Amino acid sequence: MAGVMTWQRRLRRCISLVLILLAWETTAQLHIFSAFLLPPLSDVLGRLANEFTRSDLPEAIFFTVTRSLAGFGLAVAVGVPLGLLIARVRIIRWFLDPIVSFGLPTPKIAFLPIFILWFGVFDESKVYMAAFNAIFPIIVATWAGSDSVDKYLVWSANSLGARRSQVLWEVVLPAGLPSIMTGLQIALPFALIITIIAEMSTGGEGLGGYMVVAMRMADSPGVFGGLFCTAVVGFILQKLMEILRSRLLVWHEETQA
Repeated sequence: MAGVMTWQRRLRRCISLVLILLAWETTAQLHIFSAFLLPPLSDVLGRLANEFTRSDLPEAIFFTVTRSLAGFGLAVAVGVPLGLLIARVRIIRWFLDPIVSFGLPTPKIAFLPIFILWFGVFDESKVYMAAFNAIFPIIVATWAGSDSVDKYLVWSANSLGARRSQVLWEVVLPAGLPSIMTGLQIALPFALIITIIAEMSTGGEGLGGYMVVAMRMADSPGVFGGLFCTAVVGFILQKLMEILRSRLLVWHEETQA
């Protein structure tokens, strides 16, 4: 019974998406706009079905997802330790606080020309741009989560003779994990978005490059197909992050609820 109710809740959450897709198809079929400006959803899906029989679109999705996850993984590997250190080590907070405060609201896409000059137009610049864009929300979320840890937990660990590094990794990190996971869920779409923008700017394989080529060929179904694939990929990655969150926070009250 609980499983049926869970699936009912999931279906209800998808109603808005279904309504948007139906509105898209209905508007296109009524020719309110020309087929060039808004091709029918059925034509776009048919085009994607044909593209998947070839290697172009699957390869584009593979390259985009690989670059996004590589940049995201690099941001996690650097951002989480930095956030922990900023929260717990005063000299590091003094040094990095102004940098993070300046970098967080800055539009990171403005740095793309610099990354292209430094790393070229191939995979390195796209991966590093994704990491650069994703690292700031990870640092801030880790910092906030580590700062909000109950001081009595830290005092208890210190009274038991735990070293500073042990307190950091065995007490502060697990206690701040809900906030850290929230930062990761915010950062992952950022990594995907910036990767696609970088692909649009530099060309090559990937969903961004796929849509740019379709645009240059005045291929409207191809552009909308690339956009549809981007939305599906982002949706899947976000759902996978939700599953990972529920597995890592199985002990937390939000998962139990």
